[in-house]
Amino acid sequence: MFKILTLNNISVKGLQRLPRERYEVASEMSQPDGVLVRSFKMHDMEIPATVAAIGRAGAGVNNIPVDTMTQRGVPVFNAPGANANAVKELAIAGLLMASRNIPAAMRFASGLEGTDSEVSKAVESGKKNFVGAELPSKTLGVIGLGAIGLRVANAALSLGMKVVGYDPLISVQSAWQLSSGVEQAVSVDHLFSQCDAVSVHVPLLDATKGLVNAERIKMMPKGSILVNLARGGICDDDAVLAALDSGHLLSYIIDFPTGQLLSHSKVISFPHLGASTEEAEENCAVMVSDSLRDYLEDGTVRNSVNFPEAYMPRNGGARITIANANVPNMVGQISTILANAGLNIADLLNKSRGEVAYTIIDLDGGIDDETLSSIRNTEGVLSLRHLPQTS
Repeated sequence: MFKILTLNNISVKGLQRLPRERYEVASEMSQPDGVLVRSFKMHDMEIPATVAAIGRAGAGVNNIPVDTMTQRGVPVFNAPGANANAVKELAIAGLLMASRNIPAAMRFASGLEGTDSEVSKAVESGKKNFVGAELPSKTLGVIGLGAIGLRVANAALSLGMKVVGYDPLISVQSAWQLSSGVEQAVSVDHLFSQCDAVSVHVPLLDATKGLVNAERIKMMPKGSILVNLARGGICDDDAVLAALDSGHLLSYIIDFPTGQLLSHSKVISFPHLGASTEEAEENCAVMVSDSLRDYLEDGTVRNSVNFPEAYMPRNGGARITIANANVPNMVGQISTILANAGLNIADLLNKSRGEVAYTIIDLDGGIDDETLSSIRNTEGVLSLRHLPQTS
């Protein structure tokens, strides 16, 4: 029986992927094998030593101490792409709201008073203050062409916009899904110099902090729109506010508002609504529950932010999985320990990602505690899991 601790409400459809006969799931639990979380900040909590995996029902993992978990040999899973359609819809909605001055127009309309005739007269005299522009006359730049960015690019293209994309690390899968009508920018600066609107869809890293700065905003034409549904910090707020005040930027759409941004009339703020649809929450919960289950039951790694992808069919014998520092001769040392114990390796898979290597080993039979202890105590081994024989 695996024990799963939930730190937030997780969609029932996701929890249904964890069979009751094999999983105990609760919001309060001692010695859990796994953790399911959405927005709960785990940096200040004491994560039990029994935790073998953490699943984030969403894309970002800023609320999880990923580096600490990596050092403990614990994979952190997320749900990339599960909320992509929801975020895409909000990005397009933001573009439409900004280009047609919808928030300001709504505030004007909601403040009208009087008889039908008086309201009608006020509407006709006031509407000239909210003249906007249509999207087909504009060029959208999309920075980051992952699951979300490519959908935003494709949707904008279908609305008649010219679309320019930039992502030096685009995956083969994303490239296949991206419309051939999306033009390629050779650099971030090249993209900004061409676009009337820019939408960013990259994670917040040292390399992306302040990616949208004063110099790049100046490259855009006057009256441009900036969309940030990715993470606060990617755009330099002071530079954005200065551009809004000068009229260089028409509007800033943000899903991570601050007190400073909320007070500005040209900022369209959403309360972190990017993935806030029933469908997205269900998709995220299902994807991450499946990943957590696959890892706990078979050692399979899919959709991890700190471990390499790893899948190997089982042969029926005992399986051990080892996370270790990515240094030479680790597999050799482990194989020697198994050989000295008279154990035959039926199959082996070794993958690495950065400073971490992950190995799956299937044996012809079982394995004793002494041999497991020898492997676990090998210098460089971060974690070891033993999955008993299945037949």
